Amino acid sequence: MSTALHYKSNLRDAFFNLFEYLEIQKTSLGKAPFSSALDEETAREVLRGIDKLCTTEMASSFVESDRVPLEFDKATGDVKIPPGLARSILAYQEAGGTRVEIPERLGGLGGTPTLAVAGLEMCAGANPCSAFYLFGTFVARTIDRLGTPEQKARFVQRIIDDNWGGSMVLTEPDAGSDVGAGTTKATHVGGDEWHITGTKRFITNGDFDSPANIVHLVLARPEGAGAGTKGLSMFIVPKFWVNEDGSLGERNGAVVTNLEKKMGIKASSTCEMTFGDGKPARGLLVGGVHDGMRQMFHVIEQARMAVGIKSMATLSTAYLNSLAYAKERVQGADLARATDKTAPRVRIIEHPDVRRMLMTQKAHAEGMRALILYAAHIQDQVEILGGHTSSEAKTLDRLNDMLLPLVKGYCSEKAYELLGSASLQVFGGSGYCQDYPIEQYIRDQKIDTLYEGTTQIQALDLLFRKVAKDGGQTLNLLISRIERTLSQEAGGAELQKERELLRAAVGDVQATFMALMAKVGESVYHAGLVGNRILFALAELTIGWLLVDQAAVALAKRATIADGTAPDAAYYDGKVASARFFCRSVLPGLALTRRLVEESELGLMSVTEESFG
Repeated sequence: MSTALHYKSNLRDAFFNLFEYLEIQKTSLGKAPFSSALDEETAREVLRGIDKLCTTEMASSFVESDRVPLEFDKATGDVKIPPGLARSILAYQEAGGTRVEIPERLGGLGGTPTLAVAGLEMCAGANPCSAFYLFGTFVARTIDRLGTPEQKARFVQRIIDDNWGGSMVLTEPDAGSDVGAGTTKATHVGGDEWHITGTKRFITNGDFDSPANIVHLVLARPEGAGAGTKGLSMFIVPKFWVNEDGSLGERNGAVVTNLEKKMGIKASSTCEMTFGDGKPARGLLVGGVHDGMRQMFHVIEQARMAVGIKSMATLSTAYLNSLAYAKERVQGADLARATDKTAPRVRIIEHPDVRRMLMTQKAHAEGMRALILYAAHIQDQVEILGGHTSSEAKTLDRLNDMLLPLVKGYCSEKAYELLGSASLQVFGGSGYCQDYPIEQYIRDQKIDTLYEGTTQIQALDLLFRKVAKDGGQTLNLLISRIERTLSQEAGGAELQKERELLRAAVGDVQATFMALMAKVGESVYHAGLVGNRILFALAELTIGWLLVDQAAVALAKRATIADGTAPDAAYYDGKVASARFFCRSVLPGLALTRRLVEESELGLMSVTEESFG
């Protein structure tokens, strides 16, 4: 089998989430600040176009992105990407894929976050490396939101119209995830210009040859600024200097000095960058204010959302690939006739354990999509209510903030687990070979648990910044939405058992948080030891709720279809099956999480280093 056109999208499930469950045609589309001309049919057509592009052109460079190495010129610091990947990126840009979420006033479609997320899923699933290289438009939106009028005029439209690249530059070799320990220095040289000096590592898109320019958003510490993250400022540092009239000047002193060799996403240019070594690295202070970490969090949060989308997209296409294989692969007799030597061989989809692995993937992939698009829908509403700085949007903005660690932390960890334990396992030995795309999926996806904040960082962010900081108000808001589904008896008698399991899970998660609060009073180490479990538990509770709520919608839709063999009938039946499986197979595990947290102790912290052997 050729893996060239490996990607299998699930546009039907995206449409269900957007137009049947979230009903963005009523709640988001056409409302300011989004385009007033964008209606349901137009949105569907946009996504159909992206789907076609991704399943063909974007998917065609997937294998090449893994097998053809990047070319790095050490003398100049230039990086050349594989030609097929370059063609895919250009095709996506020329088709307008990068303009979905760009405001109309900047020449974009003026689409909603929900619409942009649905499109990004397909791009990231078809070829994750290609999705990374499209980051420039978000850099433009960041400058448009945070820059001075002069910076906006200088950069924003050029980035969008000329498809410039972009990157976020935080990590340093000796600091890693401890961003506040960064030592890269910024020196004011007059006017609004600064010179940046230092070395950064693990910089995605540090350099690549497709665009005419790359605009880096760099964290650096101005001379005399304090220690930690509060002393950092954010600077616009282009590869080629941009003159005040928007024209390109000379090559800037921001140069790639090493290219990382990785187990996956090999065509994604992950670089060491050196600033100001022999030539000044000229930069502009974003917004003219020293507020770097707060500004960079706008970028970090978008990146974390994108990582969760990438993980979900990979699991989804892996599931659909394994499903297609299971429907064709004939091996062994039916388990009920295993001792009958004359029994006919059957397709492996008829074996109980294979069905378990398939449904595990299906329920989780659909659950992750539901979680991510629900978070995107909250983002829609935040923008409609005036944006992040609006008092009217404050409550929903906090809810979105609380969902982001679940999107990034849970989706990245669970997708990696299931890609190995279920997706590849369905293929057997064939999945371990390059005849099928699964082994590359696994290598390309593993990074998702590591960058943009490891899972533990996501867990601590959830516990301290998103739950404890507001006294649990946002957590209680989420719980109240779940309880509303329960009180309304969504799905009626058909989902009674699922609602009972969901109700028990709510109690388990509430008790888990209470247990942790008591234990953190003893030692904060408890949060470190069990934090990941709690993040997973809250994510699974939220996904369980969304799947039940969606199953209720699916049941109502299914009741209107008389022909049980119709495609929509099978789809709605599958939605109900996913909810039932998740509630019965996953939610009971939250009782174990509760017990483990309640009984956690600190003995591990007193084990000597010598005892680790």
